[in-house]
Amino acid sequence: MKWVLHVDLDQFIAAVEIARHPELAGKPVVVGGNGDPTERAVVATASYEAREFGIQSGMPLRIAAKRCPDAVFLPSDQPAYLEVSEHVMAVVREFPVVVQVLGWDEAFVGADTEDPEALAAEIRAAVARETGLSCAVGIGDNKLRAKLATGFGKPGGIYRLTQENWWAVMAQRPTDALWGIGGKTAKKLAEAGVHTVLDLAGADPAALAARFGPKTGPWLRLLGGGISDADVSATPYVARSRSRETTFQRDLADPAEMAAEVSALARRVAEDVLAEGRPAARVAVKVRFVPFLTHTHSITLPEPTSDAAEIDRAAREVLGMFELTRAVRLLGVRAEFPREDG
Repeated sequence: MKWVLHVDLDQFIAAVEIARHPELAGKPVVVGGNGDPTERAVVATASYEAREFGIQSGMPLRIAAKRCPDAVFLPSDQPAYLEVSEHVMAVVREFPVVVQVLGWDEAFVGADTEDPEALAAEIRAAVARETGLSCAVGIGDNKLRAKLATGFGKPGGIYRLTQENWWAVMAQRPTDALWGIGGKTAKKLAEAGVHTVLDLAGADPAALAARFGPKTGPWLRLLGGGISDADVSATPYVARSRSRETTFQRDLADPAEMAAEVSALARRVAEDVLAEGRPAARVAVKVRFVPFLTHTHSITLPEPTSDAAEIDRAAREVLGMFELTRAVRLLGVRAEFPREDG
């Protein structure tokens, strides 16, 4: 029988750092920025011990330090994480399965087996043996259920979620328990009287289409029923964009200085685009105003390009869409590649 497994490494970045520094095992570890909580940067990941203090990814390091003054703060080391990730994926590919990489720390695995739990256990054991890392494995009859199952298996466990136990497990959970539904969508659903997964599965398709659009509305209803794609493709993970951003240690108030910073970021992004070997189709600029208000604008380029001057020009054009009347603490530039489906 065909199954979809979702392999998800536990506290991946923190786990890599702890493997490099075994003396940190069992301690609250926070990774982000340059590892200096007095600087402006955000948490990339936190160990489970740090999460017990309410520290989460995306949180400013300063707040993390206030919540857990005894935490160990480490700088982010992306090349190291990529290397370990590739090793993990190579271990999983040694099994008679199809592996679809989703990112550094997770992948879907397509398998034809009569005992998915046994396969999941073998994958977990191999990853632990070859890399020293722990992973959870979700088992499902499609991607959505496998992905959600992993959450019930974390950390380091195995869980099966299929049509058979979908309603028993998911019916009364809030809509944002579903993969693909965030806080904003859940709030809109609640405003429409849809609070639980069961509510969503039974919602009026026409009403959902009217509120969320002709494609998104029906798709949300399918999520409520646990219905999704089950096809696992071995095509390699392809980045959708390349981005660079800078958090300033002092606020920027001069628009000319902001433009210069955006231009420098755009040039770095253009180098990444060139290295990727694919042209950029859209350029976006992210601005985080004081104290912590973040806004993003973007434009579609006249035609896809890898030209640094064109990406720079577009980024400065997008910056012009903002009202730069407040001081800025972060600027970012993102180049998005054309969608493969056109």
